[in-house]
Amino acid sequence: MDSSDTQRKNIAIIGGGLVGSLNACFLAKRNFQVDIYEAREDIRVTKFARGRSINLALSYRGRQALKAVGLEDQVVAYGIPMRARMIHSLSGKKSAIPYGTKSQYILSISRENLNKDLLTAVEKYSNVKVHFGHKLVKCYPEKGVITVLGQDKVPKDVTCDLIVGCDGAFSTVRTHLMKKPRFDYSQQYIPHGYMELSIPPKNGDNKSFTCTLFMPFEEFEKLLTSRDVLDFFQKYFPDSIPLIGKQALVQDFFLLPAQSMISVKCSSFHFKSHCLLMGDAAHAIVPFFGQGMNAGFEDCLVFDELMDKFNNDFSMCLPEFSRFRVPDDHAISDLSMYNYTEMRAHVNSRWFIFQKNIERLLHAIMPSTFIPLYTMVTFSRIRYHEAVLHWYWQKKVINRGFFLFGTLIAVSGTYLLMRYKSPRPLDYLRRPSEWVTYFQNTGHVSL
Repeated sequence: MDSSDTQRKNIAIIGGGLVGSLNACFLAKRNFQVDIYEAREDIRVTKFARGRSINLALSYRGRQALKAVGLEDQVVAYGIPMRARMIHSLSGKKSAIPYGTKSQYILSISRENLNKDLLTAVEKYSNVKVHFGHKLVKCYPEKGVITVLGQDKVPKDVTCDLIVGCDGAFSTVRTHLMKKPRFDYSQQYIPHGYMELSIPPKNGDNKSFTCTLFMPFEEFEKLLTSRDVLDFFQKYFPDSIPLIGKQALVQDFFLLPAQSMISVKCSSFHFKSHCLLMGDAAHAIVPFFGQGMNAGFEDCLVFDELMDKFNNDFSMCLPEFSRFRVPDDHAISDLSMYNYTEMRAHVNSRWFIFQKNIERLLHAIMPSTFIPLYTMVTFSRIRYHEAVLHWYWQKKVINRGFFLFGTLIAVSGTYLLMRYKSPRPLDYLRRPSEWVTYFQNTGHVSL
């Protein structure tokens, strides 16, 4: 496909969030005509909706995607490094579990600021147009036609060569693909909800701290009054009250109801050469591995790499994208659910902390053989499903090592016990040819 043919291709991206706007940057660099249809108003000129998002953790995969469009340095500049998970016990004791080595960290990023930066970057391309306040009403992927409803409330049909659904966990594009034969879809809500709380800046500093409370919905529903909330925090999070402030805590708690979290899987991610799903529209995941945005950004990077490989041929790129990404995105979905269980039940376990220390020790001794799961997922571009397979192998090796070590200790202990407390029975462990002599000497048998 030559450059003149590329310029005639029109791409409609549904959704101007993080993945949609980044994807537009990648496609614009290839000289496609790109139109983004975003149902919301421009967040750069309207008030950002607080309490309906979780702070982002930018890691290696996401940074590589941003680097490919020249935005990594700009975004990283306002990120806050996070090097460890801090565990607060009810007694007031604090213990840190490092995310990786001393030089490794993830970055806390404001969703609002990142989305604004990406939209601004998109608009620098002359071949991109962003249509705010335009909602997708209908989608006909086999025809390459979408129907959008703008601010004038008049439906408008738009013809394009490729429809890219980046419209989130409740994707309208995906809803239309679900009507197609052999399209698999599943979703799962977890029992926990989340609520954002804010720790105000101190000493004139201009940096506040946004934290997220995760809790079963039935626990949220028990807290009906200000006193209920304060008593609950005093019991379970006493060190947070002085930081947030009692009045601000109550105000934040009742500002919005707890939000739900959903995990979505589907397959495939494409329909012929006309339609493609990316980001949460293809694989919404729970936030407990910090990979939702990173996986979505890696979608964009992988598709760009495939476009290089297949010379911008949609009929080759789209099927290959599904073949390549479905197992990986399903794997990170499963890992996120695993981490959901781990974080709510195991982080205070001594056995869990011991295992983490063993993993770090083995990684320090054999860095290319034993790699902690979190390191593979967060600080590399090892494919998600390959990271899972390697993790299973490592667990098997470590468990066998524990078993052999335990067996050796048990056998050694038994030997020492018998050797020093009851030595005589061990003398029976002789060669058969020596038994007669032994019995004669000990007087046990007479011939």
